[in-house]
Amino acid sequence: MNRDEHLAWCKKRALKYIATNDLSQAYASMASDLGMHPETKSHAAIQLGMVLLMSGQLNTPEKMRKFIEGFN
Repeated sequence: MNRDEHLAWCKKRALKYIATNDLSQAYASMASDLGMHPETKSHAAIQLGMVLLMSGQLNTPEKMRKFIEGFN
């Protein structure tokens, strides 16, 4: 699987948690899945997302969706 395919897979899995309003699991899924591919395992948004999550800035489904869909 190339980087773009892997990233799309990560997003798809994480967005399923948003559908159930489990925002922390959506982030955890995205971060964990990114770590499974050599080209995304050190993605800067993993740490940024943790900071945003812990500071309450990813506290709605809309905000989390925008964050996840913004990965590139």
